[in-house]
Amino acid sequence: MKKSGYFISALIFLAATPMSLPTSVFAADNAAIKAMEEFLDFSEYGGAIILPEQIPAEDWKNIYVIDTRDADQYQVSHIPGAVNIEWRKVLGRRAELPGDKMVLVYCNTGTLSAQAGFALRVAGMDNVRILQGGLNEWKAKGGFEANKLAIQKAGK
Repeated sequence: MKKSGYFISALIFLAATPMSLPTSVFAADNAAIKAMEEFLDFSEYGGAIILPEQIPAEDWKNIYVIDTRDADQYQVSHIPGAVNIEWRKVLGRRAELPGDKMVLVYCNTGTLSAQAGFALRVAGMDNVRILQGGLNEWKAKGGFEANKLAIQKAGK
């Protein structure tokens, strides 16, 4: 008898718990949705995106670069000088990021870093830019020399 009483109590608890969770979860989601809507109302199209060829080689020393990929990928290859903060952790570590210079986030292609960059910008960090095409495009366009190469190509 005792076991069935515990079993029934456990079932009631499990049945009631999911009903109580969504209210607080949806309330948090509604606040997040409102913040994103307000941000998007005033965000310019492509405002957070920067192409590798838009950054002159001499400007890289003034940019705080974040590689948003996992540590294993970072160890294999990364933009020299980049700090590794996995994309899911960037928002939680925003207090560590400078507010007085560009913060550039990238991943392999720009997909995950776009999510991290969007979250940081919604959180009020207007100095955040997302490297369009990520590490792959940065390498393909010449790395630190992408700006110089693009200018040379345009002149031909």
